[in-house]
Amino acid sequence: MKLNKLNSSILIGLIAIIGILVAQLLWTKEAFSIEEKKFSQKTHVTLLEVAKKLYQGTNQELPGKNPVRKISNDYYIVNIDNDFEPEILEFYLISEFKKMNITTDFEYAMYNCQSDEMVYGNYISLSEKKQTKHSVHFPKHKNLVYYFAIRFPNETSYLFSSLRFWFVLSIALIVILLVYVYSIFTLLQQKKYSDLQRDFINNMTHEFKTPLSSILIASNYLIRQNPILQDEKLEKYTHIIIDQSNKLNQHIEKILTVAKSDNAPLVLNKNQLDILPILESVIENIKLKHPETKIEIKTNLAAVTIEADEFHFSNLVYNLLDNAIKYCENKPEISIAIAKVGKHLQFDFTDNGIGISSKNIPFIFDKFYRIPSQKSNEVTGFGLGLYYAKKVCDLHHWKITVKCNPEKGCTFSLLIPQN
Repeated sequence: MKLNKLNSSILIGLIAIIGILVAQLLWTKEAFSIEEKKFSQKTHVTLLEVAKKLYQGTNQELPGKNPVRKISNDYYIVNIDNDFEPEILEFYLISEFKKMNITTDFEYAMYNCQSDEMVYGNYISLSEKKQTKHSVHFPKHKNLVYYFAIRFPNETSYLFSSLRFWFVLSIALIVILLVYVYSIFTLLQQKKYSDLQRDFINNMTHEFKTPLSSILIASNYLIRQNPILQDEKLEKYTHIIIDQSNKLNQHIEKILTVAKSDNAPLVLNKNQLDILPILESVIENIKLKHPETKIEIKTNLAAVTIEADEFHFSNLVYNLLDNAIKYCENKPEISIAIAKVGKHLQFDFTDNGIGISSKNIPFIFDKFYRIPSQKSNEVTGFGLGLYYAKKVCDLHHWKITVKCNPEKGCTFSLLIPQN
């Protein structure tokens, strides 16, 4: 059902963007047509004014029939029925085009009735940019004796430049559409991988837990049998089987917890907690597993209280301490320093382990990430401890950071806001 809703949302969004894009392109096309008509009308009026100017000072009057004819989009002819000078024609053309705010370049030619050919006039550049002179063919027209022709070689680009905003908007919409399609494609790919990963984890943990439960039941039964209790080696091996089975069971439970938290957010049961007894309890549990470890709490605060979920906070501290012990080549020495920093309470977990290189620090809170090293190969784990710790901090709106110590090891810092 969720997938259907997602697909429907994606489809609606895609249709909406495509609809907007199509509408924008249609509007742009319509705007171009309107600009083209406006340009044609302005050119028509301008050439008519030029024809009137050419008739001034002569004994003839402007004929009743419109002398201006549009042959094609960028080509016009004007019938004068009177002799005129090229210099005067050019002057009138330039002045009238400027009056009408037509700034595109044009070329003109005149018909020479004596030679029966079009005589090329000139290429006039009204734009600021320098234009190259083109060789343009001006066709002859029958039944006309005195006339001139005008051609606009850059009319299309001139009209496009007046619609720059529309084209920029259309390009922006196309880019948005492409980004949307790419984002949706990436989202669907990520969802597919996430579903595969979740299914794999669920199947893997289920397949592991069934035989593991049988091993633990059998091992616990064996450890109570007299032949096993009487044989020191057999008892030792049975204890190893039980210990390792319990360790594997803990890893499986951790994977299941993380997998569940990805599908449904962890539910926090926040209470006002006295932190020092909780830290001491976690340290005691750690020392049962690693009795040689030295862990001390340093603080000058009489009482340390925070609002948090006790279960998840304990697990967070346990994971940080457990990691510090695992990645230590000598006798582990860990200090937990608690201090008031402004409106925050800061916890610094400092160890004497192998440390973390600066290039790996940005990735240590990623799910399943393990630093590639010989020590990582020796230590069992799935790369979920720090991922879980970061998730707990995010849910509590805390900040967790890590830095390398100057001499050895590293320091994980928790910054907890105080009300």
